[in-house]
Amino acid sequence: MKQTRDKAAPVSDLFGDDDGPSPVDTSPAAATRPLADRLRPATLDEVVGQPHLLGPEGTLRRMLERGSLASLILWGGPGVGKTTIARLLAERAGLRFTQLSAVFSGVADLKRAFDEAARRLAASGEATLLFVDEIHRFNRVQQDGFLPVVENGTVVLVGATTENPSFALNGALLSRCQVLVLRRLDDDALEALLGRAEHEAGHPLPLTSDGRGTLRAMADGDGRYLLNMVEQLLSLEDPTRLDPAALSTLLAKRAALYDKDREEHYNLISALHKSLRGSDPDAALYWFARMLTGGEDPRYIARRLTRFAVEDIGIADPHAQLQAIAAWETYERLGSPEGELALAQLVVYLGTAPKSNAVYKAYGAAMRAAKATGSLAPPAHILNAPTKLMKEIGYGQGYAYDHDTEEGFSGQNYFPDGMKRERFYNPTGRGYEREVTRRLDTWARLRESPPE
Repeated sequence: MKQTRDKAAPVSDLFGDDDGPSPVDTSPAAATRPLADRLRPATLDEVVGQPHLLGPEGTLRRMLERGSLASLILWGGPGVGKTTIARLLAERAGLRFTQLSAVFSGVADLKRAFDEAARRLAASGEATLLFVDEIHRFNRVQQDGFLPVVENGTVVLVGATTENPSFALNGALLSRCQVLVLRRLDDDALEALLGRAEHEAGHPLPLTSDGRGTLRAMADGDGRYLLNMVEQLLSLEDPTRLDPAALSTLLAKRAALYDKDREEHYNLISALHKSLRGSDPDAALYWFARMLTGGEDPRYIARRLTRFAVEDIGIADPHAQLQAIAAWETYERLGSPEGELALAQLVVYLGTAPKSNAVYKAYGAAMRAAKATGSLAPPAHILNAPTKLMKEIGYGQGYAYDHDTEEGFSGQNYFPDGMKRERFYNPTGRGYEREVTRRLDTWARLRESPPE
């Protein structure tokens, strides 16, 4: 949609007042507003931590320079600037800003917003930027309601979500919007916010250098949470500078982002699995600890570690599976927190074990072959013949009993008649598979040159 007006557009909010005046407001009422709101950026240039979107070559910067703002899905964690960016985009593009929250809205609210936007566009040519916070909370039917108004240009939709849009939003809506990822605020961005807070207060924060670093770490990439903690520090009557220990006693650390049925759950188990696969026990222990501190069920982790032992170690270390089952059983007997040490021990064992996915790949290849070859029967010579009739029609005839051979290996064919012999299992030569490789090579030579 083309936007041609440069002046700031009026703001409307279907659920009360807007987020407040810009940081330059000096009215008495401004002093009662939270610090995070008083320091809300007044221009896009003041937004910190998102240079990939708002820098000179940023995606949003290029859209605005072209005068064409697409419908967007802003995906990022809390306190990274999604609402602020949406509001400033409307102002910069000359659009009427209308805000909805999916937490409190229903179909009637959406219809009213769409109708107002259509009337405004028809009456004055003024387009609307409809900002929908927590858009992932709308169900599929409600999400479908956006399709016609986005497609015909009634609104420019900007949805904000903390959930992966691939899972939380339907494909039809995603195809009409551009998904932009907002990054968690790094140390430089958080430090910039601290500097602004100190400028607003007119004096430095009562923190040692290490305490300042601890405060940034406690925010965990959330700018709003950082400023809320700063506001508590500014209210202290004792000017004593706080070190990390004193700061941690005074303030609560932001809870880690973790939801056992959402994306972060799968992100962390993926990180644990890949750290183990990469033979990095230290990184694996970190992700294991992150999952536990986030509230993950240790039994789920035990199950995934057992799967790893089978899938990524296999016969390279046959004891890995036994260790996994033993650690799992130990946890079941001891419970938390004592049993978690057994799982930590397993994480280190798996991380330092030789790796092989040869059996995993062999199983997949065998499954594909089984599906492709239909119902081919086993060769007659390896079939049992418990009845006279079965013996008469050839069952078991010509079978060589391997234990009676000098090498304990007859080299007979065990694949179905009419099916070419295939090699599914190709050991890596790492760990115990070195011995397995030697055996298979010996048997392959005997198979090609059977004893007379």
